[in-house]
Amino acid sequence: MTTTEARTDHDYKQIEVQEFRLTEEPFYLPVADEVDLFEIAYEEQIPVLLKGPTGCGKTRFVEYMSWRLHQHLGDETQGVPLITVACHEDLSASDLVGRYLLEGDETVWIDGPITRSVKAGAICYLDEIVEARKDTTVLIHPLTDYRRLLPLDKRGELLEAAEGFLLVLSYNPGYQSALKDLKHSTRQRFVAIEFNYPPRDQEAEIIRRESNCSADDAMELAKLGEKVRNLKEHGLAEGVSTRLLVYAGRLISRGIAPRRACQTAVVWGLTDEFEVQRSIEEVVTSIFPE
Repeated sequence: MTTTEARTDHDYKQIEVQEFRLTEEPFYLPVADEVDLFEIAYEEQIPVLLKGPTGCGKTRFVEYMSWRLHQHLGDETQGVPLITVACHEDLSASDLVGRYLLEGDETVWIDGPITRSVKAGAICYLDEIVEARKDTTVLIHPLTDYRRLLPLDKRGELLEAAEGFLLVLSYNPGYQSALKDLKHSTRQRFVAIEFNYPPRDQEAEIIRRESNCSADDAMELAKLGEKVRNLKEHGLAEGVSTRLLVYAGRLISRGIAPRRACQTAVVWGLTDEFEVQRSIEEVVTSIFPE
């Protein structure tokens, strides 16, 4: 018996899964028409694929849409449930669908997150789907066309998705490789919304709101983000995320000197390569000279 199979009902439901019924509006600043696209996809029951770099707001966007949709549906207390799964290389089909577990002397079936989503009519968000095993993505195919069905082979059942169910995937195209990419048979079952880091003014507003730093510091951090992202051609694997800039803003708002805050949140957070670190520190010094 594997360690996973020996876990209790409570433990199993906590594995890499978060479930939300949001009653307060998450802060999200639309950049283009992504909100309208998602709303129409939800109404038309079209699965959605979110593509974009690390820390650009894909997960926050899904949380925001979960809250926004329940406002449109007129449900002021429950919201549209959102079940999020952080995908990883050990994630199996059984982890998503469910499995039989031992409880005392009995064998009990425990629904996985995607089965719970199908039954509850929830948004099921599979974050970084390309990290999951290949056999995992195949099981979602019947859910992504007109059938909206989930086969439970181990139970001999075929579940029809409840009203409100929507499958949402995300991944970072910058990490694509021959081994970690979506199959064409999977990709062509989704409408895709591309994300990127927002323009400087909008990113500054996001940093200010999320970190509580001053508007001036937020603008300088957004400028730093732009300049560091231009270093990708000089050995930096990926540009600084809005998330890291927010972290720097939080440190600054609590009294940490801006250069030190950027060193810990941006320079050291991005890379271990000494030469690349030095290049980023030069950019930091040009923006925060003291």
